[in-house]
Amino acid sequence: MRKPLLRAVILATLVGTMPAVAAEDCAAIAERAAAAWRATTTVSGLAEIDAVTAACVQKTLVRDLAPDLGPPVGYKVGLTGKAMQERLGVDHPVSGVLLQRMLGEPGAPVPAGYAARPLVEADLIAVIGDAGVNQARTSAEVLAHLSAFRPFIELADLALPPDQKPTAESIAAVNVGARLGVLGEPIAIEPGLAERLATMKVSLADGTGKVLAEAPGAAILGHPLNAVIWLAQDLAAQGEALQPGQLVSLGSFGPPVQPVPGGTVTARYDGLSAAPVSLSVRFE
Repeated sequence: MRKPLLRAVILATLVGTMPAVAAEDCAAIAERAAAAWRATTTVSGLAEIDAVTAACVQKTLVRDLAPDLGPPVGYKVGLTGKAMQERLGVDHPVSGVLLQRMLGEPGAPVPAGYAARPLVEADLIAVIGDAGVNQARTSAEVLAHLSAFRPFIELADLALPPDQKPTAESIAAVNVGARLGVLGEPIAIEPGLAERLATMKVSLADGTGKVLAEAPGAAILGHPLNAVIWLAQDLAAQGEALQPGQLVSLGSFGPPVQPVPGGTVTARYDGLSAAPVSLSVRFE
């Protein structure tokens, strides 16, 4: 985890010395991004954005959306799959912020056109138990400082024009596509869970049972809890830390799928616990 930490330290230093013109650009871009979020449209002009400006845009965007969506309740970690990192030419994830009213319980159908470029992903939420998680360096250490897991189907929004090649920086600027998500019932922490998280199979299936995407737990950074370790180190470099009760979206297990009006998508977590674990979302 040394490379992500070094990258974060450099980024934090650069943010602190950002010239005034960059700050002005940040405000203008964030204003466009917030307007696009509310209008469910894409954000153009981010193809050449740099890491420092992207970090500033995300922070400003989150602040601008808070009156609509409530306070921050946690984070999402993106670019956790090797294939996507290679495609974008990076060797590290990126993170976004989850706001309170982005997250809901299963039940009511979700409009299939909930986003400018909707992406449905099988994910998993880790619930932070105590601040000791910030010093964790192994999956077992992370697990000791969590209070629960929650199945999670993220309803993300790529938010970038289809003809614009995404970059890690442009994805970070649009808050890593955070828009909506559905939470399942809490899963208690129990012995052997760290091993099962790596070996479980997570899948997305449609209403007929056809598997649309699947991946092992280890598809996320070699172990899903490595996402928490990376995030804690990234936050530490910015003078921040994970807090008890915060939620951490660990990343997408397998490629995202498109919502279909009238369709249903079910995420299954085979091998995570003795009892079957699944969560569904219906689209209208």
